[in-house]
Amino acid sequence: MLKPIFIAMLSFILPFGNISSNLFSESSIIKPRGDSGILEKMIVANGDVVLNINLDKLNGNQSSAKESNLSELQFDINRDSFFNILVFDKELRSTMPGSMRIVPKNELSLPKKLNDSINNLLIEKMPFGEDFGLVIRDRKTGFKFFNIVGQLFEYDSDQQNLKMRSGRILISKEFAQEIGRPSDAEIYVGDINIEAKMRSIEVMQIVNGEATSKSMPAMTDENAGTRPGPDVVVGNVFGLQEFGSNGTQVGLAVGTDSCNFGNQNLNWFQLPNNDHPVIPQNLYRMSADTTRFEQIGQSSVKHAFLALAQNLCNLGCNGVSGTRLGSGCSDPYTAADNAGPNLGSRAWINPFTGVYPRGDSATNPNNHLGHSHDGTSHRILTNISDLNTQMNVGATYFAEGQYITPHEYNWCQTNPGQCNMNNNVSYRQFGVNGLSSPFAFNHIGETVREKAAVEVWTGATFVQLDPAPGVDGIGKLAYKVTETSPGVWHYEYAIYNQNMDRGIQSFSVPFGNGASFTNVDFHAPPQHPEWLNDGTLNNAGFSDAPWTNSQTSTNMIWNTETFAQNPNANAIRWGTMYNFRFDSNAPPQTATATIGFFKTGSPITVQIQGPGEATNTVASISGRVTSPTRGVHFARVSITDSGGNTRFTMTNPFGYYRFKDIPIGETYTISVFSKSYTFMPQTLQINKNLTNVNFEAEQ
Repeated sequence: MLKPIFIAMLSFILPFGNISSNLFSESSIIKPRGDSGILEKMIVANGDVVLNINLDKLNGNQSSAKESNLSELQFDINRDSFFNILVFDKELRSTMPGSMRIVPKNELSLPKKLNDSINNLLIEKMPFGEDFGLVIRDRKTGFKFFNIVGQLFEYDSDQQNLKMRSGRILISKEFAQEIGRPSDAEIYVGDINIEAKMRSIEVMQIVNGEATSKSMPAMTDENAGTRPGPDVVVGNVFGLQEFGSNGTQVGLAVGTDSCNFGNQNLNWFQLPNNDHPVIPQNLYRMSADTTRFEQIGQSSVKHAFLALAQNLCNLGCNGVSGTRLGSGCSDPYTAADNAGPNLGSRAWINPFTGVYPRGDSATNPNNHLGHSHDGTSHRILTNISDLNTQMNVGATYFAEGQYITPHEYNWCQTNPGQCNMNNNVSYRQFGVNGLSSPFAFNHIGETVREKAAVEVWTGATFVQLDPAPGVDGIGKLAYKVTETSPGVWHYEYAIYNQNMDRGIQSFSVPFGNGASFTNVDFHAPPQHPEWLNDGTLNNAGFSDAPWTNSQTSTNMIWNTETFAQNPNANAIRWGTMYNFRFDSNAPPQTATATIGFFKTGSPITVQIQGPGEATNTVASISGRVTSPTRGVHFARVSITDSGGNTRFTMTNPFGYYRFKDIPIGETYTISVFSKSYTFMPQTLQINKNLTNVNFEAEQ
């Protein structure tokens, strides 16, 4: 049942007299007037808070917009917050002084003072007799931002849910003074709604006003996660933002919520200790026609520190925090947190074992001495041209977060069968707005947990790469073959290295007899520039040289330098994806591709679709040559290949011509010469028989 009760009226309807905050101490029980029943003291187990804010009013902007034009600022309630209520026989009797910490789930344009405190806010129930029953303040400094009035509480005893509606948000005097608008003190800027799952912490049996028994239910389960071992997963990807530009590139970052799905607490010791997760971020783009899926940006890594004990994945956090992420618990990092700028190089990290040097060693994995930062440094480095919405009409974008941690690997070694290193990647779609920096982004849909972004590629086929089970990580080969025009097929391959330390150095695709190729290409995301102590050989950074392409009589091959030739070569390292593509006159057939590794390990073969035998190796080209009134007879028509070789024919009395046995797969220029008329040449790629290659005389 739902029973709305105005807090301002509670003192008139409570069956108890002067209830104090230590009501559950037997010595302070005030005997009710003959009442018997169950009295519960409850706190917030978890929940959500929404502030519907008029940003124009809050930011002091003059606007003609109606007050109903509000923006939602969303929060999670920190688990087991001591925002207390009293429930007697399943009916709400009072809220007691206490507070709930709230953690932001999205971002808005807020005044600087409020934005600086956004991760430290709490809602406080003030002691009885204060001017305002509820306030919102910074939990660390005590600074009060808002007062809340007119709130209405509802309690559902069946679900143990507490709802607060109709709370009006007023700017506090302190905040009005801080933002330089003292006259705005106590003005209305929005509404607040709270929905919280409650938990009993003390239960007392009352018989005729006397306490006959008392119990204290357990706060939490010891193991809230359900999977054996520690298991950190990106539970949510949110808040993609731009943090700066260097003119041709931008630096982006995305927020990530970590969630421990395991039944063991996960080590979270901050640097200089090297037993904590690191967090890389990536950005991908799928073309409007879905023929291509490419990685267009990658970041350095955030070194995690100070785990919180939130319940963002609704697993039932066991309350452990600090140096360990508790079973079932969550730890959020906003885009600003993941933007650094002091992010560490990926080069130091073995993504399978999670091993990297200590921070107090000679090879500090997060050393930024000796180099300066700009707006793109260490963030998701992305070319502006890859985000420009006019240059990428209809494209869709996906941000990806990943966690790499040594604790999962070490646990797996001592507990075979409890290995959770390969499910730490999640992604989410984002909309992109803008032609140049600064870009704006909005999320689309929900986070897809425990899957790499490439798996969203429409119509693609995926092949799992697991070259050394138990010794190294995994990846994926994705491919898609599209017939772009009659007799022409586009072949697109994407190789994604999730957490293989060995890296990938070569890729070979076999083809059948008569297959010819055009538009052979390679794509990789931008590499970050070198900096001192970045973990690469001679601090030179990773190369961004395109892979070399070559063709034998049976294979199309791409490769970069070997590890022996250049340890900084542009290999497909962990957390990155490269593309290989071409067009061919040969239709697809099942084939066996070969992937060669960079650091160690023999090449592996994988089944794909590759070009089979060409159905035709030569084609005929025909058409008509005309004047404004009739066909032009005895005009000379030539066809010239890219090597300069030319063949000729003449038109018949009605202006028709034809070439036979023209080798396909090449580009040709067809020209017409006549004493009486002038004709524009045509350049065509020939992959099949063509008719109606016509020429009309210029006026």
